[in-house]
Amino acid sequence: MSSRTRFTRRLPAAVAVVGLALAVAACGGESTNSAAAPAATADQLNPNADLTKQSVNVTVWDGYTPKELPEKVKDKLKFPLKIQLHATNEEAMTKLTAGGDSGIDVAFVSGQYAQALNEQGLLEPIHAELIPNLANLYPEATQLSYDKGNKYSVPYTWGTTGICYRSDLAKTPPTSWKDILSPPAWADKKVTMMTTERWLALPALKALHYSVNTDKDEEIAAAKKLLVEAKPHLLGYDDTTFGDKLKSGEAVMVEAWDGWCPTDQKNIKFVVPKEGSDLWVDTMVIMKSSKNKEAAHALINYILDPEIHGWAAANINYKVPNKAAMDKVQIPEGSLLGIKPAELLNGESIIDLGQASVKYTRMSTEITAQS
Repeated sequence: MSSRTRFTRRLPAAVAVVGLALAVAACGGESTNSAAAPAATADQLNPNADLTKQSVNVTVWDGYTPKELPEKVKDKLKFPLKIQLHATNEEAMTKLTAGGDSGIDVAFVSGQYAQALNEQGLLEPIHAELIPNLANLYPEATQLSYDKGNKYSVPYTWGTTGICYRSDLAKTPPTSWKDILSPPAWADKKVTMMTTERWLALPALKALHYSVNTDKDEEIAAAKKLLVEAKPHLLGYDDTTFGDKLKSGEAVMVEAWDGWCPTDQKNIKFVVPKEGSDLWVDTMVIMKSSKNKEAAHALINYILDPEIHGWAAANINYKVPNKAAMDKVQIPEGSLLGIKPAELLNGESIIDLGQASVKYTRMSTEITAQS
């Protein structure tokens, strides 16, 4: 398996998150309604549209799709594809919510951000009749809590969060989020956690048996207390290079997304703690402002082709919710690519919390800023 590109797509941008939350609130969006109906009636699309007269502009994380995708699309679908890059979800949201026509037809964003865009009335409903390759998805991929039935988004990759650790350096294998929140003496100052707001909070919320989507002040305060108490025992906060710290032995245990835990390395293991974890999903959405909606649907349909979609699993080590694609991927023994969809759905989907998201932004800023 080729090495993966490092993505910084989940790093926080507090101002953007606050702005998004307030924008949703101003629109009257109720963010806890994960299956919110589209805000406007779907346009009538022409299944026989001449795609050669359209073009598609995509915004996506660097390295998240094959570099040759524009050439493949031009050859197969006969229309030009232009790729723009964003480093984080928040950067993408700035593009998509700035007002007016962003010029973007298709955007790759994580599930809770797709939900927020939909609640602002910015997304075109998915016209399933124009995407026959939706049939390639696992049944579980139609039951994601932020968008049940894939009404306005199509899942691209999915995974979970857990503890990635050195089995040769850990005197006992970690089994609980408490193992990194209150590490044993042999792991003191050899543990990292994430700073991205919702994932910083996740270990503490789950250790307390709270929902990762709680907006209750008392529960968030209790989680903050655990995180403040954990800070003196951490090596540091790290969203991108924790795998390298494990390889060097600088870290013994780290909070990690499954696809970023380098389990292809000897003695590096991954575990979902007994208190449970999340289910994160990265999605494809079509902007309502797009003037190329038929071509946009054709692009998503093409990406769901097993050969194209399977590229993500083979090259960036993220599972794809496409059974036909995963059936073609050679999965090494013990690889996290082998996690079954039913196991993933044991995780709690992170949803957009609207204005309550500010509580997590504030907590993350205060915790990481404290000396």
